[in-house]
Amino acid sequence: MDEIITLTTDRLIVRDLNYEDLDFIHVIHSNPEVQKYATLDIPESINESEDYLRKYIEQQNCNPRKEYGFCVSLVNKEPIGLIGLSNGLDKFKSAEMWFKMHPKYWGRGYITEAALVVLKFGFERLHLHRIEAGVATENIASIKVLEKIGMQKEGIRRKILPIGGEWKDNFHYAVLEDDQIKLLA
Repeated sequence: MDEIITLTTDRLIVRDLNYEDLDFIHVIHSNPEVQKYATLDIPESINESEDYLRKYIEQQNCNPRKEYGFCVSLVNKEPIGLIGLSNGLDKFKSAEMWFKMHPKYWGRGYITEAALVVLKFGFERLHLHRIEAGVATENIASIKVLEKIGMQKEGIRRKILPIGGEWKDNFHYAVLEDDQIKLLA
C-alpha cells in the first residue's frame, strides 16, 4: 500500500478515508441538507455507503492513483466533512475537487481551510496544472468557498446536474498552478 496521506492545519486533520469512516460517511450522505445540491442520491442502506467508501480505499493501492477521498476532522479527530480530488488524464495534469461538510459545522471556515490544504497538496505533491470544481448555480455557500480559495468562474454548463429529479445548471470554476502559487505564497 502507498503512504496514507495526512494533511494538517491548525484546526484540522485531512486524511485518507478508511473503513472506520463508514458510519460518518453514511450519516453525512443521508443528510438531506448536505445532499441538496449533490448528484449522489441518499443511500438506501449502509451497504451503499460502504460501496462508495470502498472505491476510495481501493484507489489508495493504485498507481497512478486517480481518486483521493479525504475525511476532514477537527484536531480532536471528530469527523466533520469529506473532501476529495478526482484526477483526469495524466497529460492534462488536472483534477476536480469536491467537498461536503456536516451542517453542524457550516459557517466556521472549516471547508475553506480544508480546500486550501487540498489545493496545496494537488499543486505541490501531485504536480497538477489545474484544479476544477463544478457547483450548482443555486449553491451559494459552495460558490463562496470556491471564490475564497482563489478559483475563478469560467462558465456555465446548462442542465447538466441531475438533482432531485430535475436537470440543474452548473457553474464551472478553476484555479491554475500559477494562480495558486500567488495565493499560497
